[in-house]
Parts: sequence; structure tokens; C-alpha cells
Amino acid sequence: MQTRPLSNIAHDIKRDWKNVNYAAKPYLSAMLDMDSIDDNYYYDTGKSVVRYFLGNAGQWRGPVAQTIKAELRGML
Repeated sequence: MQTRPLSNIAHDIKRDWKNVNYAAKPYLSAMLDMDSIDDNYYYDTGKSVVRYFLGNAGQWRGPVAQTIKAELRGML
């Protein structure tokens, strides 16, 4: 299955989510620097970065949020 780079997804998130939750910000920043869920971000795996982002992105709602969250879950 072809997946988009995490950095592209993160740019879409930034464009849609104007007031990013403080707890989700570090994981969104990490995703901006990542290409694949198989990459590492310092000592964290790409999968853990995505999981932590999803765990802290509950306040992000709407059709774009639903689509992107489903895309990220599908990568796990």
C-alpha cells in the first residue's frame, strides 16, 4: 500500500488545526521531519510518534481530522 510521507501529512495537519494541543505539538513537529513511519526520531520510533500524536489529538475534530487520523491509524 502506498502511503504519503509523514512530513506531508504533518503539513496538512498544521494547515487545518490552528490551535494545536500543547501535548500534540512535539509529535507533530517530529512528523514534520520524518518521511516514513519506519523512521526513527531520536530515540522514538515512527510508530510511537504517530501513536502519541493520535493519543493527544482528541481535540482536533472535523472532516479533515477524521480523514487524516484514519490515514495515520492505517499506517500503524
